[in-house]
Amino acid sequence: MAPASVRRPPYKDFLQPALHRRFSTTALILLAIAYVYAIFLGRWNSFLWSWFPIGPTGLRAAFLWFSGSLILILRIAQYHPGYRTSDSAYDTFLKHYRNFSTLETIVTYAFSAWLFAQVYIFSKPKDSGLEWVQYLSYDRQRLNEKAVTFTTHFAILGVYQAIRHLYLDTDRLFLGVAKPSEAGVQNNTDVGTLMKKFQGELPRICGEALNQTVASAILTLAIYPFFLRKPVWRLSLFLFRPFFKLPKTNYVPYSWPISFSSFFSMILASFMLLLVWIAGNTAFTMFMVKEPTKNQRPFTTGSKDPNGSLLNGLKHKKMFFKCFAMWELALIARDFPERRKALYEDLDRKDGPAWSQVYSICLDVLKSLETNISNYGKAPQPVAAPVAQPVEQKVRTTAPLREDPIYLTEPSRRDFSSEIETAVANVAVTPGRPSYLGPYAKSAVGAAKHQFLEVQKAATGTDDTAGLIRSWALKGLHKWVGVPFRQEYRRRMLNAVLGGPYGEPSLYINAAYAISQLTSHSLQEDKYGNVQRDIATIIRTLTNVTKKLEKFKAGFEVHWTDIEGIKECPEVDAILEALREALSTLITEFGPYARDLRLTLTDMRLAREAANFPEPQTRVDDLLDLNQWKR
Repeated sequence: MAPASVRRPPYKDFLQPALHRRFSTTALILLAIAYVYAIFLGRWNSFLWSWFPIGPTGLRAAFLWFSGSLILILRIAQYHPGYRTSDSAYDTFLKHYRNFSTLETIVTYAFSAWLFAQVYIFSKPKDSGLEWVQYLSYDRQRLNEKAVTFTTHFAILGVYQAIRHLYLDTDRLFLGVAKPSEAGVQNNTDVGTLMKKFQGELPRICGEALNQTVASAILTLAIYPFFLRKPVWRLSLFLFRPFFKLPKTNYVPYSWPISFSSFFSMILASFMLLLVWIAGNTAFTMFMVKEPTKNQRPFTTGSKDPNGSLLNGLKHKKMFFKCFAMWELALIARDFPERRKALYEDLDRKDGPAWSQVYSICLDVLKSLETNISNYGKAPQPVAAPVAQPVEQKVRTTAPLREDPIYLTEPSRRDFSSEIETAVANVAVTPGRPSYLGPYAKSAVGAAKHQFLEVQKAATGTDDTAGLIRSWALKGLHKWVGVPFRQEYRRRMLNAVLGGPYGEPSLYINAAYAISQLTSHSLQEDKYGNVQRDIATIIRTLTNVTKKLEKFKAGFEVHWTDIEGIKECPEVDAILEALREALSTLITEFGPYARDLRLTLTDMRLAREAANFPEPQTRVDDLLDLNQWKR
């Protein structure tokens, strides 16, 4: 029981410090990579200053680390749990391309790449061929196009990687679940274990960096010489002329802008930068989704009001805090008996007992699945327009406008042109009134349509215009151009079940596990018996949600644009499995007490059907007992 005078620390006071520690671990990994790069790019003219951190090597490492840490700052600003739910990639683009986060991602990657390129250029000796300005004689200087091309390549690399970042939704964090079957398993999310896991990812990181290096080099060779060479050259001259004595001409040099040595440097530097980006993103995603525990205890254990802080997280408006709090609740329900007992015994709260609040929150989360399914495909409710104030009618002082036809035609002439004139006059004078074509115009339109269908049949062999358009669309969907327009089964299912704009499966899975484990452990730990009053409602709710989700999934058809037609959605299957497992646990624990809990035989039968739970064998004693119960 929490005293009324005790301040309830918000859940973010425990989650954000943990996230900062995990961010620091990722930043240290990038710092180690940057220090190795700084030593590699050194000139090795002195044994001490080639590696000593206080000096040129340390300064170079600091700039390289800052270049990589910009991506971590971007991830901190834009991380989110859950999928970006939409029916197709094109729908996702329409929803997010105007967001400020899209521009922020492109600018951050481009600036990070530009900074890395400048550090690489200034780390090379003056005779490397990558210096910005070349000195031909004492008073003759010229801009080196190889350095311009090198920097432009990294700008292209930054934009290309930003587009991949947005398309792949790299900002998403994959949160875990607390499965009851894993109870008692040693926590494998400590720093040492995660570092070993990160080391196991290094071959994949190097392979992906190499692939993206080759792709970006091909992109630069295809874009720069034909589209960017002249404008970038003129811009570079404009920026360097105030500081150097460069020729006044803006003509592009006749020589090819890329040599073998500069191309090799471009490939090597691109691989180094991509290694930093991919390693940073991988480490960030890996370390930020550790279990919500500190020193093998839940986050809120150190709070002055542990239950209040946990409830604050469960009621949080932001999905990220709510998902982590639900994950912690599932861990408490599975592994921490003292915290479970504290939830059962915490009765004197302002908003009701702790168990009642947890029970209500978990069921509301699970019921939202039904709401999402019911609202899928429906148009959003229109916003009620404000009631217009009555306008006082003014007294007319002139005659009303004439409604005579604009074109004066003889009444006896009823041909196609007169029908068009009448239609134009109606639209000009009374635009709100629907116009209808006369018989002459209708016959002309019908003849034109018939002639068009004949031409189409002669050219394509069919007069079915809709079928022809659909066949052309299917041909386009089979090519890479049509990939963003495919409404795949998995994407549509996630959009329907999880809702939008983001949906996180772990929230529903942990809610099902938490409510079932708290309910099942109440048999031995709830000394006040408050949980038993809600068991019937919990079983009925889990049954309804499971059956509705299962029925919806069984009747969900493949869209005609989904050319692969794979009817698989692992995320929804995981939610269904969690619901069935929760129901099975409750049936096993409370099946013998169904009558005392006011659960009818129909309730138990439907629960067993939803959970795929085997029906009990009916015996003679049970039948006699059933007859007495009916009487």
